Amino acid sequence: MRSTLKAAPRSPVLLSVAATLLIGVLLLAATGADPFTAYGAVLSGSLGPDGIGATLTTGTSVLGMALALAVPLRAGLINLGGDGQLVLGGLAAAVTGLYAPLPAPLTVVLSLLAGTAAGAAYAALAAVCETRLGVPLLVSSLLLSYPAVSFASYAARHPLKEPGSSLPQTRRLPEGVELPALGSTTVTAGLLLVVAAAAVHFFVDARTSVGYEVRMTGLGPRFAAYAGVDRTRLTLRLMGASGALSGLVGAIGVLSFPNRFIDGALTAPGYTWTGLTAALLAAAAPAGTVLAALWFTVLQVGGLSMERATEVPRELTQVLQALVIVLLASTARIRKVA
Repeated sequence: MRSTLKAAPRSPVLLSVAATLLIGVLLLAATGADPFTAYGAVLSGSLGPDGIGATLTTGTSVLGMALALAVPLRAGLINLGGDGQLVLGGLAAAVTGLYAPLPAPLTVVLSLLAGTAAGAAYAALAAVCETRLGVPLLVSSLLLSYPAVSFASYAARHPLKEPGSSLPQTRRLPEGVELPALGSTTVTAGLLLVVAAAAVHFFVDARTSVGYEVRMTGLGPRFAAYAGVDRTRLTLRLMGASGALSGLVGAIGVLSFPNRFIDGALTAPGYTWTGLTAALLAAAAPAGTVLAALWFTVLQVGGLSMERATEVPRELTQVLQALVIVLLASTARIRKVA
């Protein structure tokens, strides 16, 4: 424990984050804004009484997608199809919620399961393209995302479109077909589902033979294969789990306010890419992924408050997110050369 604390100041991740914040100070000062006021506005706007609800609501999706993409990344596999799996999960949940002839509580559970299954099946298709057809996972997962997003857009604009509405959206889900809110906030029980998924991911990674196989494959795929790890089977399982989590996040989004599938509502905020950035920053470690997702959520939600307080565009927070990864990659490269 003591050695870990001594090594923390030299951690490439902490150094990259600190350097990014320092660059942010310089950029803010160059625009004439007060860096302390700007950073204070980010914290108060995201963690203060008026912003914590939005942070937890946004964090549900960001953390869910970060976990979804960290699962295969732990084994060195990159899933770039999160958007496609996310919208198919949301669409499956919406269709189930609208047409399932069951009581509302059972329909909610069935909708969550339908979204999870849709995401898992579509992610598994990308894995099959690599293991059976030789298409690299990076390519197959990314390219499969586009037809999924387009199909969901078509469904929301035509066969499932709400009659009389000018917006590309489905009808509102029936009364009671929604995730319960936590208190009087906009935060729903979906946050608890994502936290439970994080706990399961942590347990599997640290306490099971499957987690050991995944970590060893990420550290040395050739060694893992020599030791008997079936990479084909592992790829299919990890992509299925990744897609299931992405689909679950999509289902949670639909079963929360405004309780319908809206074209672009799940993809426009960039949950997939923010989640991937968080997973990369944490090297897909479960606890680190949770912390990185929280940090990026604070930046994303607090950016609007910073813009109001200093008139600095909130896009600066997106620049800071990108800088962290660039600096981390540069640090790793320098250490490797040295």
